[in-house]
Amino acid sequence: MAITERKPDIRLFSTISGLPVEELYSPENVEVDYERDLGNPGEYPFTRGVYPTMYRGRLWTMRQFAGFGTAEETNERFRYLLEHGQTGLSTAFDMPTLMGYDSDHPRSLGEVGREGVAVDSLADMERLFKGIPLGEVSTSMTINSPAAILLAFYVCVGDEQGVPREQLRGPCRRTSSRSTSPRRSGSSRPGRRCGSSST
Repeated sequence: MAITERKPDIRLFSTISGLPVEELYSPENVEVDYERDLGNPGEYPFTRGVYPTMYRGRLWTMRQFAGFGTAEETNERFRYLLEHGQTGLSTAFDMPTLMGYDSDHPRSLGEVGREGVAVDSLADMERLFKGIPLGEVSTSMTINSPAAILLAFYVCVGDEQGVPREQLRGPCRRTSSRSTSPRRSGSSRPGRRCGSSST
C-alpha cells in the first residue's frame, strides 16, 4: 500500500490573537536563544517540562473524576479505581457542596449526591477517605468558595492517619469557572458555608 501525499491545506491558521501560525517552525525560520527561550527541562522558562526527567523519572498521575452520592459510595469507587491501577484521585463534589450549602439546606433539595459526593462535615471527609492512605496517593479537588474548608477537612483526615502535612499531595483549586458553565452553577460567596462540625 503506497502512502499518498495529501493536498496542502490552504486555510490560514492563526492564534486567538490573530497572529499567523506557520506549518513548521525550525531554526531556519525562528531566532531562538536557548537559555532565554527554551532552557533545560526542569528549569525556567519551563518550556521543556517542569521536572528535569519529566515522565521518565515518574509517570504522570492517572485520575478519573469520581464522586457518587454518599461518602461511603465514593470511597468504594475510589478504592476500586486504586485497586485497578489508578495512581491518584479526583474528587467530584455535588452541587450543594460546591456552592457551600449543607445537604439539609432548602436550596440543596434534589441536588444532594446527584453529580458528585456530598461532603458537609469532617465526618463525611473521614468516610470519603477511610482506608485510603493519603500519604501514598495524590488527591485533586476542584471546588468553589468552600475550597479552604474542604482542604482543611482533608488535612484533618491526613492528621488522623498520621501523615505529615508536607506529604499530602494533589491540587486543590478554588475555581468557580470550572463549575459555572458545565455544571450550571453560579458563583458562591465564602460566607455561605456553615457545616464544619462533625456530625
